[in-house]
Amino acid sequence: MSPDRLIYMANQIGAFFRSQGHDKAVPGIAEHIQKFWDPRMRKAIFAHLDAGGAGLDPNVHDALVSLKKVQAPG
Repeated sequence: MSPDRLIYMANQIGAFFRSQGHDKAVPGIAEHIQKFWDPRMRKAIFAHLDAGGAGLDPNVHDALVSLKKVQAPG
């Protein structure tokens, strides 16, 4: 899956949680990506994050940073 498609999907998740405010949206986004995204998708979006994360909504960016910290390698 292309990085552009993953960015779009992640930002759609972020838009769903946006009304909850940053403190609730960030863990909600992270939980959704952890539960429903294939490990290959997560690996690809983490690679995009490591490359600067261009195009990611700020809440999505923060969610991915927090998820990456707890994500097991591999």
